Amino acid sequence: MIAKIFMSVTWFTLWALLCWPPSTADLITGVAVAAFVTFMTADMLRVKAHFPKSPVRYLWFILYVIVFLWECLKANIDVAYRVIHPDLKIRPGTFKIRTSLKSSIGITFLANSITLTPGTTTVDIGRERGLLYVHCIYIKDPSITPERLPVAERFERILRKVFE
Repeated sequence: MIAKIFMSVTWFTLWALLCWPPSTADLITGVAVAAFVTFMTADMLRVKAHFPKSPVRYLWFILYVIVFLWECLKANIDVAYRVIHPDLKIRPGTFKIRTSLKSSIGITFLANSITLTPGTTTVDIGRERGLLYVHCIYIKDPSITPERLPVAERFERILRKVFE
């Protein structure tokens, strides 16, 4: 029950910040939306969070955020360049990459990192075999094997130190 109240307060706070400065109607709507979202999603969040006790993992996570933001910036510039220059040839493709990450949260972070980097999307996860199916807007090197996706390799190296 306390978790649901905390979730509702969190959703309401987010709602109020998104429509800042909130009016009375916004606040009333925010209470209704927060209650609805909590009702719909509370069962999904029953897993207890595991927080690493090693401070070194937090430092690796900070490095991960920096690397992710840098890769995201580079990918945004690349995609924007392709939009501005429509003559630029694209070579889209979907392929599978193998990951050595074992934890669910590590695999989820890797898949989301790939998806949030413009130009790449994780289409599916084969958790039992450690496979991610990734679609790229442009495959620079046709010799890319399932084990080689440069952006995924960078993320995976750091995420292994954070979650494994």
